[in-house]
Amino acid sequence: MLESDSYFSGILDKIKAGEKTDFCLVDGFLFKGNLLCIPEGSLRLHIIQELHGEGHVGRDRTLQLVQSSYFWPSLWKEVERFVRHCHTCQISKGAATNAGLYMPLPIPTQTWSEISMDFLLGLPRTQRGNDSIFVVVDRFSKMVHFIPCKKTDALQVAQLYFHEIYRLHGLPTSIVSDRDTRFLSHFWCSLWKMVNTQLNFSSAYHPESD
Repeated sequence: MLESDSYFSGILDKIKAGEKTDFCLVDGFLFKGNLLCIPEGSLRLHIIQELHGEGHVGRDRTLQLVQSSYFWPSLWKEVERFVRHCHTCQISKGAATNAGLYMPLPIPTQTWSEISMDFLLGLPRTQRGNDSIFVVVDRFSKMVHFIPCKKTDALQVAQLYFHEIYRLHGLPTSIVSDRDTRFLSHFWCSLWKMVNTQLNFSSAYHPESD
């Protein structure tokens, strides 16, 4: 994806040539300082939509949220265009009351208690066979984990979450996802089984004291 981006492909060439630049490549991800570089594609829209959708904040606040973690050259224009055409925001501005509007999600009070998760599918297949990205966002801090994966069912998603997210942040209290309720139900059941197995193993293991 980076290699085919009209802007970032040139940056990659400079890095490979050993030229001095503000960018660095880490595990296949390109960073400008501590900002993750996002190539052209649907992920840009997903990030803007995710951050703007938390209460439908205005253009400047949305821009601040996106710029705090991400970088791409047309970021400002894309945020401005998205917010200007946001259907919910337009209804809210022109309505006398809030009747019929989408209700914003409650604002979390601590990190990694409430998350959203989504998938970017149909990406070019990597050497390891991955063709998708599992995106997990902490709704409080807006911290994001991008986990390369293959097309997965609920059990495999639970395994990814257990190994990549649970070990760092523990269990969330709620999950926002566009997947159907049956998928989320299977996901929760599978995740709880893994957590309980770990807890039972830990409680059953008592090293002998000297």
